[in-house]
Amino acid sequence: MKALSMLYKALFITMSTSKIYLSSPHMGGSEQEFVNEAFATNWIAPLGPNVTGFEEDIKKYLQKNTDFNAPQQEIEVAALSSGTAALHLALILLDVQPGDEVICQSLTFSASANPIVYVGATPVFIDSEEETWNMCPIHLEAAIVDRIAKGKKPKAIIGVHLYGMPFQVEKIVAIAKKYEIALVEDSAEALGSTYNGQKCGTFGDLSILSFNGNKIITTSGGGALITKTKAQKDKAVFLATQARDQAPHYEHSEIGYNYRMSNVCAGIGRGQMQVLDAHVALRRKNNFFYTQLFKNINSVRIFMEPNKTYVSNHWLSCIVIDKKMSNGIGPTEVRLALEKENIESRPLWKPMHLQPIFKDAPYYGSRVAENLFHNGLCLPSASNLTSADLHRIEKTIRHCFNN
Repeated sequence: MKALSMLYKALFITMSTSKIYLSSPHMGGSEQEFVNEAFATNWIAPLGPNVTGFEEDIKKYLQKNTDFNAPQQEIEVAALSSGTAALHLALILLDVQPGDEVICQSLTFSASANPIVYVGATPVFIDSEEETWNMCPIHLEAAIVDRIAKGKKPKAIIGVHLYGMPFQVEKIVAIAKKYEIALVEDSAEALGSTYNGQKCGTFGDLSILSFNGNKIITTSGGGALITKTKAQKDKAVFLATQARDQAPHYEHSEIGYNYRMSNVCAGIGRGQMQVLDAHVALRRKNNFFYTQLFKNINSVRIFMEPNKTYVSNHWLSCIVIDKKMSNGIGPTEVRLALEKENIESRPLWKPMHLQPIFKDAPYYGSRVAENLFHNGLCLPSASNLTSADLHRIEKTIRHCFNN
């Protein structure tokens, strides 16, 4: 009896301290059916009915606005192996060449900037603004004017919807059009977010999505390039499948890449699309949970939409802590307290202009992105968090601040 009691106790401790991840995959139930169909029909290749179906599912979703007055966008979708691959192909389609310059938001994941280097171009980094934490329009225009004065008009602008929060779309788009610079919309973290009723992923001259394992929906790994024309999509697919020319033998006039999504992974994506809206609703519910948790903790500010024009999917819920107001409790202290309870959290992205690999790249701005990095924290935000998980998170955070 004593041995059985100890076993139950050990099981309880294991269950109560199981890992709570920052953003884990969340299956909906029908993914396996699409995957099984791929196996049953022997479509185990980077083409097939799931790839075509997944592209059509994404297209229909992005074209369905939440505001009926928002214009429907004419778009095409190419399913690829990653969001990074989509960005790389976007820059190639825009004919970005070695020696060109591409403007990029500094406060982002390195995958937003790395493809600039892939094509031999130079990144020019822009600071954030306080409201959305995204690219500051004022610093963006100042950078463009300065680069033009130096004889280096930027070839493209990569704008990021950070953690699912739309950037200041109207201002950024207006600046891009004013100076006739192509806008690449990095919507890797923002599937399901909207600006003025229009879906993120439809604002750029070219746009990208990511279906990495930690995103709102996942295909294990994967991404998509959103184009305005079928010709652009066809070119992207051509390049993504090793740029094989029309010939009975293998003929190549251009450098190609192995970037196409497999039919098996696309099957997972088709199942995930069926639960996308539900996952967005659950992420937004998590964000509301954190607003209530920190409501009376004046030293903490929740990352929220600045007004009703913005609707974030709240892929990750984030906070900024004023350490002077919290008696020395900052993001490191909260992160370590959560880690002690086997709960994952993470600092905000370290700005690209502070990364060793980009230390010599031009940067325009002040210290907004830098201050966010030093004072911010990403909290567990998965759509499959349970009530027990949320209780553990709340208990740990309250204990941290009360002490």
